[in-house]
Amino acid sequence: MTHRRPGEDAFLAAYDPTAFPPFALTVDLNIFTIRDGTLTVLLVERGDHPFKGYWALPGGHVGHGRESADQAAVRELSEETGLDWATVDGHLEQVGTYTDPDRDPRIRAGLHVASVAYVALAPNLPLPTAGTDATHARFWPVEDLGLDAQRVAWQRRRPYRGDALVLAYDHALILSHALERIRAKLEYTTLAAQFVPEPFTLADLRRVYQAVWGHVPDLANFRRKILKTPGFVVATSEHRAAASERGGAPPLLYRRGGAQWIDPPFTRERR
Repeated sequence: MTHRRPGEDAFLAAYDPTAFPPFALTVDLNIFTIRDGTLTVLLVERGDHPFKGYWALPGGHVGHGRESADQAAVRELSEETGLDWATVDGHLEQVGTYTDPDRDPRIRAGLHVASVAYVALAPNLPLPTAGTDATHARFWPVEDLGLDAQRVAWQRRRPYRGDALVLAYDHALILSHALERIRAKLEYTTLAAQFVPEPFTLADLRRVYQAVWGHVPDLANFRRKILKTPGFVVATSEHRAAASERGGAPPLLYRRGGAQWIDPPFTRERR
């Protein structure tokens, strides 16, 4: 039972919620996975207004009075991926909160819609199925979305005139922030290991950095950083059955360790 202070019941009984403009809270999900060596993000084609026919980040409204934003994010993840996210070996964290009144055209009807954005990472996510309010769902290569140009167009309130598809709402801005978050976190955390199923080889892990950063890390520096960071990876006694491309011994398999941080960071090239 919620504890209330003296006089609170009377205050709530007299409280007028219509004294303030309507306000809605949603969650938007940046769901990343690597498919065929390429970093991809899950997008849905909207089936309803606003932005009907536009591609957008999956997400939905936070259940009023019955769930938090974090709970809504987990629920939407399960609905959009078809997986019980509680059992998925992935990573989920909040990116930021977006409250610009121009981000959603429903403001013209008197509703201010704010969004809490999340980034989710997991290996080998299945092909998505469009939900009830979407006509299509698919994983898009991030490099095909023209995020930088769309983000600038949104921030300057100018129409985007590029060749790539136009994302709904301010989703290009949100997605660009989420992408930079994971690129940066690969420098100072062990997050890259969340992109590969266990057990994995060091070559598998190196391909994660290549997909996310857009360039392949120097092999010697990469091996040194991974193997000299205590608890980043843990060697098993197993080897992958196929021999390496150079015809040497089959590569050793690893599992994730308990470490979370890389110190000093594994600095990427800025391009």
